[in-house]
Amino acid sequence: MYPRYHLLIDFCKENGIPYELCGKIVVATEEKEIPLLQNLLVRGQQNGLENLKKLSKEELKEYEPHVTGIEGIFVPQTGIVDYTKVSLKYGEILQRNGAVIKLEERVTGIQNKSGRQEVITDKGTYTTNLVINCAGLYSDKVARLTIPNLNVKIIPFRGEYFKLKKEKEYLVKNLIYPVPDPNFPFLGVHFTRMAKGGVEAGPNAVLAFKREGYRKSDINLSELAESLAWPGFQKVAAKYWRTGFGEMYRSFSKAAFTKALQKLIPEIQENHLTEGGAGVRAQACSRDGGLVDDFLILEEKRVINVCNAPSLPLLLRWPLVKLSPPWR
Repeated sequence: MYPRYHLLIDFCKENGIPYELCGKIVVATEEKEIPLLQNLLVRGQQNGLENLKKLSKEELKEYEPHVTGIEGIFVPQTGIVDYTKVSLKYGEILQRNGAVIKLEERVTGIQNKSGRQEVITDKGTYTTNLVINCAGLYSDKVARLTIPNLNVKIIPFRGEYFKLKKEKEYLVKNLIYPVPDPNFPFLGVHFTRMAKGGVEAGPNAVLAFKREGYRKSDINLSELAESLAWPGFQKVAAKYWRTGFGEMYRSFSKAAFTKALQKLIPEIQENHLTEGGAGVRAQACSRDGGLVDDFLILEEKRVINVCNAPSLPLLLRWPLVKLSPPWR
């Protein structure tokens, strides 16, 4: 089997895009996480990852001297890259081969006409043999143009980051992750050395009050009402309200955010952190109350809808290179 992450590595090599396979460690800090850690190791091996290494408490320090934990895994395939450069190169190659990129157009309809698909936007109509919907935060709305009874809705979750001050970046050599909670498709707060330089810490995961709610002050009452009225979200909120309030508390309390980071690196203090950026995750939520943690691809005649495309932990599903925090 040719691991899928090699496809991106080959692309970067062919197009002169810098990348670094620096590896990462996944750290268990409590006894109850040990079985989950072992499960991650087995999944990674089953997916073709080679040279995964189980780490003892002492061996963790060899990879990340400032981390604390009782066991861990080293994943050599994890790497970092500036994905903006990757995306721009994709666009350049597509246009070189005859593709046309249209921006700032809102899709209002998709309809079958004489065996072909017409995509209607607020600026024109386009005819094609195949429509692929990868609309992210609006993928469910586009999907409903051809699947009126769609049983999933995108619930936007904002992830907020801090950055380590320059003089404290030595605390993190590469990438440090906790063992993920199997009940949630989120990674938990972690440390990521960035391709552009610097170290990010985070994110939390809080309900965004609009689909493109990158700031706490971003509110769209109509979109918020849609999220709150969705039966699936109501079931998730009822079941995991304590977790949700904890995430919200960390959003407003730097001290609480710092405490979460200290589970991995106890030396981290509030004054080591400066405010970073934020992203919004397009999280698919099913009507029955499930937060979809895997790819959700729904096919209609001549239409492919990508309704959930998470940035997954390396070991949970497929052997992907970790490119950036999951909210990018």
